[in-house]
Amino acid sequence: MLEGKNVNLRVVEKEDLPLLSEWWNSPDFAGTYNPFLAQEPKRDVEKDYEKLGSEKAWFLIVKKDGTRIGYLGMGLVGPYWEIGYVLIPSERGKGYCTEAAQIAVDYLFMSKDIVRIQATTHTENVASQKILVKTGFKREGTIRKGMFAWGNWADLYFYSILREEWKEPKILTRTEMK
Repeated sequence: MLEGKNVNLRVVEKEDLPLLSEWWNSPDFAGTYNPFLAQEPKRDVEKDYEKLGSEKAWFLIVKKDGTRIGYLGMGLVGPYWEIGYVLIPSERGKGYCTEAAQIAVDYLFMSKDIVRIQATTHTENVASQKILVKTGFKREGTIRKGMFAWGNWADLYFYSILREEWKEPKILTRTEMK
């Protein structure tokens, strides 16, 4: 468990897979700017879960009262780690995702010998862009037609944060991983 002030990141367990499957098959969860995974051939969440290793991690974003409100994934892309996140619609705009992203950045820089963390977001997804900027990421450029979502190709903004820009933990209060 990675603990923050208002939310925690809890490693996804096998018993969480039905919830993830429900979320990933919900157009409301995907929102306007993310690919709706049910458009693809049905993903076998359990098969994807079994493939997780040291180069990829899935977390639930959990409020302090135990309510599961979203997902944050992190994985190795080439020599760099990348993060991505989605909250249930009723919990968006409350600062929870910003805190979750900050926890993830703190955790990765504290536990990995890496120089950067990166993320992408749909060019029209202003809320996600604000999350990344508040977390210390800088926009590096545009990936043209970088994502197929909702029947259209969409451009993405590419963001990163470097270790020297991070300097020290901002949110992470306690780390307890199995």
